[in-house]
Formats: sequence, C-alpha cells, structure tokens
Amino acid sequence: MALRHAVLAALLDGELSGYQLAKAFDVGVANFWYAQPQQLYAELNHLERAGLVAGREVVQEGRPNKRLFQVTGAGLAELETFAGASDKPSFIRDDLLVKVQSADHVDTATLITRLQERAAFAQAKIDLFGKLLRALRGDRDEEDFLLHGERVGPYLTCLRGLAYEEGNRDWCERTVAVLTERRRGQRSRR
Repeated sequence: MALRHAVLAALLDGELSGYQLAKAFDVGVANFWYAQPQQLYAELNHLERAGLVAGREVVQEGRPNKRLFQVTGAGLAELETFAGASDKPSFIRDDLLVKVQSADHVDTATLITRLQERAAFAQAKIDLFGKLLRALRGDRDEEDFLLHGERVGPYLTCLRGLAYEEGNRDWCERTVAVLTERRRGQRSRR
C-alpha cells in the first residue's frame, strides 16, 4: 500500500483540509498507516496533480485561506483498483520485540519498565478506540450498526486497531509477569 491509498481512503467521508486530514490520520488511519503531517500535505499535492483529488480554496476572514480536498472519480477508480489487488502479508517490525528477544542477556528491570510503558500506551489507544467506536455508531448497538450503518469501513478498521492494541497490552502485561517472576526466582537462588 502506498500513502496515496491511505489518503484517498481518509477523504472518502467528504472534503477535508490538510489539517483535518492530519487529525483524521491521528484518530483512525494511524492505526494501520502512519504518516507525518508534512508527508500528508506533500501527498495531497501529488494526488491533486495526478487528478485523484480536487482541491478548492476557501477564503476565511481574519485567518489564512485554506484548501479543502475531495476524492475525484479517478481517485475512486484508483481505490477500486487497489481494493481488487492481492495483498502482501504484513510483518512486525518492533524495537521492543528485539529487546525482549535479548531478555536472557540484558537487565530485565529496564525492559520491564519499557513493557509497562508500552502497555500504558496500548491502554490509552484502547480507550481512544472505544470512544471513536461509540461516536461512529451513535445510539445504535454494534450489530445493528454493522448491518445497517452508513459507513462501516472506518468502524471495521477501528475494531482491528482495538484488537491490535488489546493484544499488545495483554502481551506486555504477560511478559512483565513472566520477567518479574523469573527475576524473583533468580534472586532466591542467590
């Protein structure tokens, strides 16, 4: 997947400014595709030159003008082609896993701290996903929303982000428990 597809997908709900796009990425898209704001602005320019998005200037009083972007027919066709293409499997690339791999040869006290920090980060994301899911479905229960909601795609990707972060949190907590117990055992043998 290229950043272009993530940007096009983020613009499917309507016109967004670059700033709004960056916020949308932070809340939803970043759980499966991370990009810095300057990358998003550059990609919007590329997409506009390619005719995949259309931008328009909005004049604002007392503030700088802003540009709003929306997906064009060519952009929708690009997403259709992308959606029909075979996917490459994803792979985990995570510094924390390399550190845990080294657990038998490094000070685990620091490693435990890093794992606790990651678990707390995952919990914060879980809380955020929970709020986002509730906002997306409104007063509907989840099954009704999944069957009859207007835009189910963002909800489904948010569910995946939630499951991912729950898995991260649970693994970190279990790994902390294992390493803590091993440290106790090593101390008692001394």
